[in-house]
Amino acid sequence: MIKLPSFRLRIALLSAALAGTTLVGFGAVSWFQIYNAKISRLDAELLNHLMRATPKLPPRGEPPENQGKESRPSRWQFYEDSLSDAFGTNTKTPIAILVLDANGNILYQSNSLPADVEVNRLLLELLQLIPLPPPPQRESPPPFLRPRPPQFVTEQTAKAAWRIGATKFPNAQVGIAVNLQAVDQEMAIIQNIFLVSIPGSLLLVAVGAWLVSGGALRPIHQLTGVIQQVTVKGLDQRIPIGTTDVEFVELIQVFNLMLERLERSFTQASRFSGDAAHELKTPLTILQGELERTLQQVDPGSEVQQRLSNLLDEVRRLSGIIRKLLLLSLADAGKMSLYLVEVDMSELLKEMLEDVEMLAPHLTVQTDFADGLRLQGDRDLLIQVLQNLFSNAIKYNLANGWIKIRTHQTQTTLHVTIANASKDIPVSDAYGARERDRIFDRFYRGDPARTRNIEGIGLGLSLAREIARAHHGDLTLDSTFGQTAFTLTLPMKGAGSRGQGAGGRKTDLWKNCLL
Repeated sequence: MIKLPSFRLRIALLSAALAGTTLVGFGAVSWFQIYNAKISRLDAELLNHLMRATPKLPPRGEPPENQGKESRPSRWQFYEDSLSDAFGTNTKTPIAILVLDANGNILYQSNSLPADVEVNRLLLELLQLIPLPPPPQRESPPPFLRPRPPQFVTEQTAKAAWRIGATKFPNAQVGIAVNLQAVDQEMAIIQNIFLVSIPGSLLLVAVGAWLVSGGALRPIHQLTGVIQQVTVKGLDQRIPIGTTDVEFVELIQVFNLMLERLERSFTQASRFSGDAAHELKTPLTILQGELERTLQQVDPGSEVQQRLSNLLDEVRRLSGIIRKLLLLSLADAGKMSLYLVEVDMSELLKEMLEDVEMLAPHLTVQTDFADGLRLQGDRDLLIQVLQNLFSNAIKYNLANGWIKIRTHQTQTTLHVTIANASKDIPVSDAYGARERDRIFDRFYRGDPARTRNIEGIGLGLSLAREIARAHHGDLTLDSTFGQTAFTLTLPMKGAGSRGQGAGGRKTDLWKNCLL
């Protein structure tokens, strides 16, 4: 199953993606706008300098000697130098000009550039595309020579890009080419600024979205924290609404009402099971006593004695169920107090092994535990846990099987593992539920095909785990091929509420609850 990223991360990534798309689009549009603005400004300067070339052109019809004087290369060289100064450079490399007469003969051209040949060719091609203006009228004064509207193009040579402007006067043709290297350098600087600022802005947007979404999702985290603490002792918790955003108020109110209903239902159910078990305990005790006394008065070996024995066994079994239910109800209510004394687990395991050898002599028993495994705990309740685990190891064992007991001790915990040969516990039952997870459920006995001939009601493991957890420990299942192993984990130090102290007397309630 593919695990999706968190909602908060998706908000941050989506915000960064939206902001990134916007910034990239804005940067691209801005770059082209700035570039077009620089080209437009350059075209305006080119137009101004093309118009300045008019006084240097003698009117058509003047004597050739005057035209020659006006068109001397020295004057066009001075004009070219003025163009270099006007375009902000001290070198002649960015500027190239080409001047032709009305018949297309070259009056002046730049000769100092390495790329002049190619640039002059571009200038000549552009001038050829512009038609000549009509000759001026006789009554028009010579200074006002109307040129053709200038044309501007950008051409790329082998080494650089050029912006070319050209126009035609009635008596001459002028083309100016400006190298775009300075413009390209400025645009490269702007591009680098965008390349640095956009990722930085995206990072700030992502961090900001992460922080803002974290604040917006804080009520969800509060709900999660409260839900995680919804246990027997945490049903009374509620989420405050005073500092919550309006969007989450209704959700929190519904959740608080659900907790309230859940607490009320659980309290009623726990009280009912405890009260029912407590009320049934007394008549069952009386019934058991009467059956035992009547059993002593009948003739030994008679049919009446057999029936009374069967009834007494059922009453004792029912009394055991009631005691277990009472213990579980106390555990559900969080009121399972512990009478803590020093318990020697090694001695308890040895006592259990004696019972196993007597009850199941056909089983092979293997042990691996040291002496002197002492801890603080409720001795009687721990005996009940071990009795239940050994009882299951015997009941669910294979014919001529085995039982293994091993312990592992650390500085803080003691692990007691009881394993037995058994059939494999299926991963899931007929309804698709995980049977290994449900094995600690109350009244759950697994596959009927495996347990129909085995006595029990399915409360032992559930009660054993509750007792272990009351000691701040746990009881876990580790089922592998051909064996079933339960591991009891207990802290080396005592946990829970202390009783009257070592050597004292337990309360009447716990006397009646012990199996």
